[in-house]
Amino acid sequence: MTTDRTTYVVGPPPPGHPPAVPLPYHRLARVTHRHRWWRPLLGTLVVIGGTTISMLVLLLFVEFAAMATDRPVDAEGWRTWGDIGDAAILLLSIAVAIPPVLLAARWTQRRPAGTVSSVAGHLRWRWLGTCLVAGLPLVVAALGVSLLLPDPTGDSEDVAWAGLSSFLLGLGMVCVLVPFQAAAEEYVCRGWLLQAVGAWCRSPWIAIAPQSVLFAAAHGWGTPWGFADLVVFGLVTGLLTIRTGGLEAAIALHVLNNLLAMGIAAAIAGALASDETAADMEPLAFAVDVVMLVLYAAVVLWLARRRRLSALTSPAADPRPTP
Repeated sequence: MTTDRTTYVVGPPPPGHPPAVPLPYHRLARVTHRHRWWRPLLGTLVVIGGTTISMLVLLLFVEFAAMATDRPVDAEGWRTWGDIGDAAILLLSIAVAIPPVLLAARWTQRRPAGTVSSVAGHLRWRWLGTCLVAGLPLVVAALGVSLLLPDPTGDSEDVAWAGLSSFLLGLGMVCVLVPFQAAAEEYVCRGWLLQAVGAWCRSPWIAIAPQSVLFAAAHGWGTPWGFADLVVFGLVTGLLTIRTGGLEAAIALHVLNNLLAMGIAAAIAGALASDETAADMEPLAFAVDVVMLVLYAAVVLWLARRRRLSALTSPAADPRPTP
């Protein structure tokens, strides 16, 4: 296994200046001397407003396109594009949150947008790939065990094959859009929210806790176990983000989780239209998922140490990577 010894330097937008000391990920809102206490608050309003406007524009465009093509109307009075099309719209409506996060960092906090990605000032693609490879067997194993668990309600639902053409179309849609949807949730929660709180406090735990609860709340209320699972997911991925200096490990796990779950759903007739989420998790599935999260964290932290991955910025003037 090769060792990544590259040192990256974050260069702020002029006329800001790089910090005099290395900063951990959760403190990167202070990466330039332009930081003020109110900037995270203003930036949060920009993220909320920008995401809301982007969602509305997308949904209005989709609705007008559906009217123009005379799409059928669902029970709630909205035009529908079918299970696959509606699932794609839902994923896109989440993915549109990425640009507002990056713009809020650049415009309201006067720092490089890439500092939301990592201490290197950009996504570290090699490290992201490493996390994907490391997490794949763990997520597959956890999902396999979860599928074998008995239904606590005792109800058995008939499962029908979606058909080859529907499966391939649904799988293609999932493979294209899920990475953006999962990454968007990470940029908002483990990225923006974690760094917004981290701008005011040095403790990483104070920065990690609020975003994990908000992440769980954003998925709605299903069961206490489902809510707890989402909180644990937020805590573990928040810790990995700070300990590895970037969003890569969190994005990798989130993408793998959603890709595999929705990939299976694409094979089952009507499953992509289901509104069931991780918030509806039962106790045994929660236990399986927590074990997977702990193992994933242990593997990622071991790999980060082995590769000597820097979790801090490098205080220098040249923004280019140096060997």
